[in-house]
Amino acid sequence: MNAPLDLAALKARQQTAWASGDYAVIGTTLQLVGEQLAEACDLRWGEQVLDVAAGNGNASLAAARRGATVTSTDYVDDLLERGAARAEAEGLQIEFRVADAEALPFADASFDAVLSTFGVMFTPDQPKAAAELARVCRPGGRIGLANWTPEGFIGQLFKVIGRHVPPPAGAQPPSLWGKEAHLAQLFGDAVTEVAVTRRHFQFRYRSPAHFIEVFRTWYGPVHKAFAALGSDQGAALERDLTDLLATLNRGGADSLVVPSEYLEVVLTRR
Repeated sequence: MNAPLDLAALKARQQTAWASGDYAVIGTTLQLVGEQLAEACDLRWGEQVLDVAAGNGNASLAAARRGATVTSTDYVDDLLERGAARAEAEGLQIEFRVADAEALPFADASFDAVLSTFGVMFTPDQPKAAAELARVCRPGGRIGLANWTPEGFIGQLFKVIGRHVPPPAGAQPPSLWGKEAHLAQLFGDAVTEVAVTRRHFQFRYRSPAHFIEVFRTWYGPVHKAFAALGSDQGAALERDLTDLLATLNRGGADSLVVPSEYLEVVLTRR
């Protein structure tokens, strides 16, 4: 019989992974997703908005550009500092706070909208994280999420990594947040409406080799996966990632353009 999953140990491991490399190098390329999510949530001037697992602040910046009063949170302090630098450069007023998505330090019903772009989906205790998003959102408020799907490129990328560096037994895949049925199970009666739009983000790089170089250097989970493998195993992972990229590339022989499906989700709090 397998031992029970140690969620605290898994969270510490994940935090170390996201703090490695420099996610901001990748995160800034995803800004469009935050802008689209802010529009989907129909944010209004003066609304109180919380960005959970914000990384370097894509959704935070998008909300602030629309006049919202924004609190940006993450459990990696360095990423919040990168977000703060971006906000300062644009003259945007955003509060940045270190916070755990599974234990948000805010009172019930504190926010008109709660957002997360490719962030809260990586929490180890998924029901607890969903409950926290719902708890801090006021009745009638919106919970806006952007989540990679299992079938999309990033979902497939994590499956490839998992074949070389298996996740802990019993851990739920983050890409479950990209399944409508799973979201319904997570949020249940806490919401009255669920609006889902399937979108594609286009990853644009020079070549598969360029993508792998950037992600193994800067993107925490890929960086840690390669670091955990010996040279032969790392070369095997690189080959598998190259094959995946080549299969999905729509950019032709001289470029790399890979669409990655994600769910844009807006839930209305009961």
